[in-house]
Amino acid sequence: MEYRTLGKTGMKLSHLSLGASSLGEVFHSVKEKEGISAVHTAIEKGINFIDVSPYYGHLKAEIILGEALVPLDRSRYYLSTKVGRYGKEGVNEWDYSAQRAIESVYESMERLHTDYIDLINVHDIEFADLDMVCNETLPALVELREKGIVKHVGITNLTLRHFKYVIDRVPEGTVESVLSFCHYCLNDDALTDYLDYFEERGIGVINASPFSMGLLTERGAPAWHPAPAPLQEICRKAAVHCKAKGKRIEQLAIQYAVNNPRIASTLFSTTRPDAVTRNTEWACQPLDRELYNEVREILEPRFRDTWLNS
Repeated sequence: MEYRTLGKTGMKLSHLSLGASSLGEVFHSVKEKEGISAVHTAIEKGINFIDVSPYYGHLKAEIILGEALVPLDRSRYYLSTKVGRYGKEGVNEWDYSAQRAIESVYESMERLHTDYIDLINVHDIEFADLDMVCNETLPALVELREKGIVKHVGITNLTLRHFKYVIDRVPEGTVESVLSFCHYCLNDDALTDYLDYFEERGIGVINASPFSMGLLTERGAPAWHPAPAPLQEICRKAAVHCKAKGKRIEQLAIQYAVNNPRIASTLFSTTRPDAVTRNTEWACQPLDRELYNEVREILEPRFRDTWLNS
C-alpha cells in the first residue's frame, strides 16, 4: 500500500481507502457481521482512512462502523465523517446551520465510539446555500477544530465549481481538504482541471467512487443511477471489452483511480471482505496502459458526461 500526504494536514492516507456508505445499505442490503469483517479486513490490508456520514442509511452506517471500530487500535486509522445531510424514516433532510453541525459532530462521535474526528466534512454542498456553508457551517467546524474535537475540516461535493466558490470566500486554511466523487474515473477526469487550484492553496484531494457509482462494473449501474442512458450504454461496452481481454473493468477502474499521485486517496465502498482484499491487491498493481487506452477510446464519445452541471 502506498501512503500519500493529504494537503497540509500531515495525515498520510493509504492511496486506496474505505468508504462506509455500503454499511448503510446505500447500494444493497448488508449483513452486519460481514460488513464489520470488511472493515477489519481493510485495516489488515493497510487501509488507514475510513469515511462515513450520518446520511448513509440514515445513521445505520455510522452505527455499524462504530461497532466495527470498537476492538481496533485508534492509532491504526483516520476517521472521517460529515455534517449537513441527514435523514430519518426514509426521508432525506438537509441542515447546514451552525448549531446542527456542532450537534451532529458530537452525535457521530457517540455512534462511532470515539472522542475525536480526524476529518469532518460539510456533506454534498451542491444541496446547500453556499453562502451559509461559508458563513455558518464552516466557522462552526473551525471552532470545533480549535477545541481539538475535530482535527481537520473539509468539504464534499459533486459539482466541481462549488469547491472554488466556497474556498475563495473563507479565510485561508479553513478548508483543508476536498472530497470529490465521480470526477476522477475512467469515464470522467474533470477533477484534474482543479488540481492546480487546490495545490496552490495547500488543499488535499480525496477522490471517491472509482466505479462511478456502479457505471464501471460488470454488473452495470443500478436502476436509480442518474447517468444519462447513452453514458450507461457506452460504459457497458467498455466492461464487455475488458472481459473479452480477460480483465474486469473494476480492476482497470481501481488502478486508474489510484494512479495519480496528486490525489491523496481514492475511496471505494463494499461490505464484502473478499472485495476489500481484491481491490487492495488491484490498487498495488501497475495500470494496464494498453487496456486503458482501448477503454478510453471506447468511452471517448461520452467522456466527461455527467448528470449535474460541473
